[in-house]
Formats: sequence, C-alpha cells, structure tokens
Amino acid sequence: MSMDNITLTTAIRQSPAVRGMPNISNKITARDVNVYYATKRALKEINLDIEEHRVTALIGPSGCGKSTFLRCLNRMNDTIDICRVEGQIALDGQDIYARVIDTVQLRARVGMVFQKPNPFPKSIYDNIAYGPRIHGLAQRGPEMDEVVRSSLERAGLWGEVKDRLKEPGTGLSGGQQQRLCIARAIAVSPEVILMDEPCSALDPIATAHIEELIDELRTSYTIVIVTHNMQQAARVSQKTAFFHLGEMVECNDTEEIFTNPRDERTQGYITGRYG
Repeated sequence: MSMDNITLTTAIRQSPAVRGMPNISNKITARDVNVYYATKRALKEINLDIEEHRVTALIGPSGCGKSTFLRCLNRMNDTIDICRVEGQIALDGQDIYARVIDTVQLRARVGMVFQKPNPFPKSIYDNIAYGPRIHGLAQRGPEMDEVVRSSLERAGLWGEVKDRLKEPGTGLSGGQQQRLCIARAIAVSPEVILMDEPCSALDPIATAHIEELIDELRTSYTIVIVTHNMQQAARVSQKTAFFHLGEMVECNDTEEIFTNPRDERTQGYITGRYG
C-alpha cells in the first residue's frame, strides 16, 4: 500500500463517517439532471440523494461537473444566460425549479460558501446582519446583535472578532474571512449549506479550523462540499459521490468509496492513476 493510501485510510478511520447516524432521511433528491452550456452537455443524467444532517462530498477531476451540480442545488446556474438545467431537483420533496419558487427565498434556505472568501466591503457586524436585515428576520438593536453574536459563535469566530465588529471584514485573515462567510450564511437560518472548495485558498491551520467547523455544523445543517482533496473528503464527509466527465460514476458511504470502490474509474482516481 502506498503512503498516500495509508494516509487516506487513516483519515477515514478518524473521520466522523465511522459514527452511526440513525433515522437518516433525504433532504435533497436529484433525478435525471442534465445541464447544458449552450449546446455543450456538462452533466449527464445525475441521480443523487443528499441525506439530512450529513456531509456529502463531491469529488472528481477538474472540469468533471462537481461545481456545476452544486450550483444546481440553489439555482445559481440561473445567473448564467447560456445555462439550461433539465430534470428534477427537490428540496423536502418540492421541485426547486418549479415556477412558483422564489429563488431569493430558496437561496436563504440553501446557503453557499465559495472557493475564495468573499466578505462584503462592510464591517464584520454588517456582513452578518446583511442577510437577516434584507429578509426581515431580525430587527435592529438587541435582536440583531444576538443574531450576529450567535452566528459568529457557531462559525467559531466570535472570540477572535468580538472587539472588532466595526472593523472591515476584508481586514481579517483568509481563514477568518472564510469563517465570516460561513457565519454570514448561517445568519439567515439555512437548512442546507453548499461549499465549493472552501479550503483551497487556505493554509493547513485555517483548513483544519474549517474542517472542524463542518463537523460541528452538520448536526444542525445538511452540508454538500465540493473538494479536490480526497483526504479532506475522507475526514469531513459521511457520503461521497465521484464525478467524471459529467457523469456521477458512483455514490456510497465515504468509507466504502475509499476502501472498496465499485467502479474502475473511481479506483483509478483514488489511487492517483489520473485526476
């Protein structure tokens, strides 16, 4: 066994994936999802169940469709003129692409954290208060103060910024900025948090903080994370889906994917033969 595989096996054994979680139900279901950019087909017949209060990792080579699929889950692809989504994606059994769906409300329920930290050019306080303010979730004053404090606490950032709330969010370190973005997502009380390679721009210490945070947050939220880092997928997720050339090759419990993959393409990617 190679050193990389030993490291990966160790990560799996240390992962929350080994903990049992009874009464699992599906939060999001995707059926026969196809995505086109103009005439180019980017995703082909994706069928995937995303389980509530678990972390689902999407892995695969660059350009395989992971992020495209992730953006389907809160209709971020709607912002791309040439993008067309076919099939059905349901949140708690309701088709999110139905005409009656308000995308603003959908994105409050399904928050997103991007690859590069993107705090607003506002104070730390106003970064968190922005969402609750525009959605009418909290009044100014003590009620908003509590939302800001609790969101920063849940993101593991309150102790570091509680005396700096009026300072710009852009003045924080990269890892702190990413946790600020997570706190901003939490502030509108989402049900699902999507994370698109949230640690790729961070150093190992900041990455460890984010991974610990993800494990804590899954008790309250359903999390879907795109990552190119297989060790990270093994550490933080309970379920893993492998994408390749626009197809979802297989999806299973994380330990099974990394120790007993069913498809040769998955085996090849995990063992580093391509990727």
